[in-house]
Amino acid sequence: MPEAPAATPEQSAFLVSLLEQGLLIGTGEPGVYGRSAAFESIRQAFDAFVTREAAGDRSEQVRFPPVLPRRHLESSGYLKSFPHLAGSIFSFDGTEQQAAQQEDLASRHEDWSGYQSMTDLVLVPAACYPVYPAIAARGPVQPGGLTIDAGASLVFRHEPSGDPARLQMFHQREMVRIGEPEQVVAWRDTWRTRALELLERVGLEPDSEVATDPFFGRSGRMLAANQRAQELKFEVQIQIAGPAPTAVASFNYHQDHFARTFDIVLASGGVPHTACLGFGLERVTLGLLHRHGLEIGAWDATVRRHLWP
Repeated sequence: MPEAPAATPEQSAFLVSLLEQGLLIGTGEPGVYGRSAAFESIRQAFDAFVTREAAGDRSEQVRFPPVLPRRHLESSGYLKSFPHLAGSIFSFDGTEQQAAQQEDLASRHEDWSGYQSMTDLVLVPAACYPVYPAIAARGPVQPGGLTIDAGASLVFRHEPSGDPARLQMFHQREMVRIGEPEQVVAWRDTWRTRALELLERVGLEPDSEVATDPFFGRSGRMLAANQRAQELKFEVQIQIAGPAPTAVASFNYHQDHFARTFDIVLASGGVPHTACLGFGLERVTLGLLHRHGLEIGAWDATVRRHLWP
């Protein structure tokens, strides 16, 4: 297994301070941390801040577990674009003798994967992924389209790192718009502006730019170039720790990819377009801690009023 990318001195120092303060709790694995009540209070407060801002959208609230039927991931094309990030779920289904052999290997921390078989579940890589097959199962999308609030779902991406802002398991606050192309693009652009305003109101200094996803391989470089040329993805970035800013929100316009993949149709007979926005709640929390300090009680009163009205 490849080693986690080395952190910069500033990232390492920030991580040490978070661990010493007890805001993060180490597990021995890079990018996998427990969180204190104080850390969670910030994450949940910003999540609630987004909820208040989104109230006028009259979104439909749905929630899904952090696992996804494997067939849905296989159909989505994720394994072509991001095979290096996916997390599959395996389980034991053998005899008592095989169970004893598995335990013997595991107790010595040796490879026991030969006793495991792939299940029909995978870990959710993005909180919007369960939404599309669920909407398809309902039937045609009515005029005006749909806005879905999928909440703050745990998602997994296999990219261990020493950077405290690059987690393997994190909460993604996701919303999805499904409808006519002009409806979807207008919604995405509106929320890009809203995201900048939300982050500014809590004392951060966000910036927005055209971005690309971390597609895999040579074909992935072509996909990224096309994504950038068509401005299908925007990111909002803030300074957390390190030489470059970190993305804390992304806005993806999928065109008709997910609609055609999962057979979502409009009541008019056409094929809808979709877009999603996602806030990385742990990254926003880390950004707030880096900007305002590790003692929440000492934060600026205006920032606190926005988060805890």
